[in-house]
Amino acid sequence: MKKSILAIVLVFGLGAASFSQQVISSSRSTNPNLGNFENEIKLNFLNLIVLGSFEAGYERFLSENHSLDFQVMINDRFGYNSEGKGKKYKTNSAMTALHFYFGNKPNGRFHMYPFAKIRFGEFEEPTSSGGITTTDMTSFIIGAGFGYKWEVSEHFAFGPNVSVGRGFGKEANERFTPVELNGGFTLGYRF
Repeated sequence: MKKSILAIVLVFGLGAASFSQQVISSSRSTNPNLGNFENEIKLNFLNLIVLGSFEAGYERFLSENHSLDFQVMINDRFGYNSEGKGKKYKTNSAMTALHFYFGNKPNGRFHMYPFAKIRFGEFEEPTSSGGITTTDMTSFIIGAGFGYKWEVSEHFAFGPNVSVGRGFGKEANERFTPVELNGGFTLGYRF
């Protein structure tokens, strides 16, 4: 329980720090397609369609080349495991990440990001005797990701990303592997 509280404080503390950072406007002038923005709200529409997982985020640009990201995941799944045959995920997550952007192409750039995530909730599955087994999915997860963003206009960006993380939840690690692969395709609006 103490680890979970510490993880929640860490995730929300890093998210709150993103709001207090000052953006250096002159550093963004080298790429004309980035526009004059400091914020991006985004939605992972691939996971919404495929998994029914609602993943929304807020990204605060600290400079042209890095940003602080905060995301909330409702109906978060472990990797891409299905809910068929009576299996049910009742999990949500909060994540914070620091994105590093590379390149100066006018239509898009690669980015890498370390992240910290807290998942809470339960996973239910039927047993052979007709009962239900419940697994506590509360976990602190750290990892890294890689992606690409097409910056199609001053206000819109979209692109794929993939990440790998290591979970530190005892009960979740007994039921699932501690290493989790995840990904998606996001659409963001910059302002």
